[in-house]
Amino acid sequence: MVKRRVNTDGTVREPGGASVRDITLDADGVELSGLIARPAGWENAVPPAVIVALHGRSMRAGYFHGQAHPDVSLLDLASCLGHTVLALDRPGYGRSAGNLPEGQTLAEQSATLHAALRAFSRDNDTGAGYFVVAHSYGGKVALQLAADDTGGALIGLDISGCGMEYSADGRNPPGTVHGSARLNWGDLQLYPPGTFKHSRGLLSPVPAREESEWPSWPRRYQGVAAQVETSVRLTFAEHEAWWRVDDAAIGAMVGHLSASPAVGVHRQPGAGHNLSLGWAARSYHLRVLEFLAECLPVRSDRPSDGCS
Repeated sequence: MVKRRVNTDGTVREPGGASVRDITLDADGVELSGLIARPAGWENAVPPAVIVALHGRSMRAGYFHGQAHPDVSLLDLASCLGHTVLALDRPGYGRSAGNLPEGQTLAEQSATLHAALRAFSRDNDTGAGYFVVAHSYGGKVALQLAADDTGGALIGLDISGCGMEYSADGRNPPGTVHGSARLNWGDLQLYPPGTFKHSRGLLSPVPAREESEWPSWPRRYQGVAAQVETSVRLTFAEHEAWWRVDDAAIGAMVGHLSASPAVGVHRQPGAGHNLSLGWAARSYHLRVLEFLAECLPVRSDRPSDGCS
């Protein structure tokens, strides 16, 4: 097992020299916290694109930097393969929770996140643009973000654990701890030992304005999806329980992405809803990076990443 080492300034040094640091962005007066990972030698290199990672409800940006096993962190893997990753606490979570105790609607979160990305772009080279990786409720925000992307800042969306129609339990989530755990996690053997201990620090209350839009998503999705003009890949875990994931439901979901130039669907075996924290995380994250490569504009002068 590869072990992380701590630098003298307290940041975590990853294999390949990459490190994960805290970051705060000013989104037109709203401070968003998060994590950023850059590859070794990034000061002298232009990234292919910047990966923006958006977590689901009741989680935080650290969802994409799992600590239970080295293989589950998207930030570690992507940065060690030459990518910059910006995982943000969505509006109403992390640092912004104090100023936004009720959170924001999907449309408001989209506006705030676009402002945050504009702020990041002013001080950082973003290569071809932003590639959004999103999970669960973060997938809803990612689709809204793409629908509102009038400037063409986004080059692709890779969304896991977000459907169009809720399952029977998803429409009426169980009130018991065991019932909600089944929806959120599935079989506990799908996750490395220590996952739930390390994940406790990520748990956050769901803001009220975010929660209030929960029932309207199946209807809202159709209008939002029709405005998405970038490529989209949808991933559903084998043991997904929040959503209807039968062929008819997924086919209808894809059909509404009518303006997207390419839509792909992948079913991830051996995974539960929180698949970026499970044993299947590395396989899923590698497919994310493959899809990112497909979304990059063709450039004859793009250097090799040196990996074989």
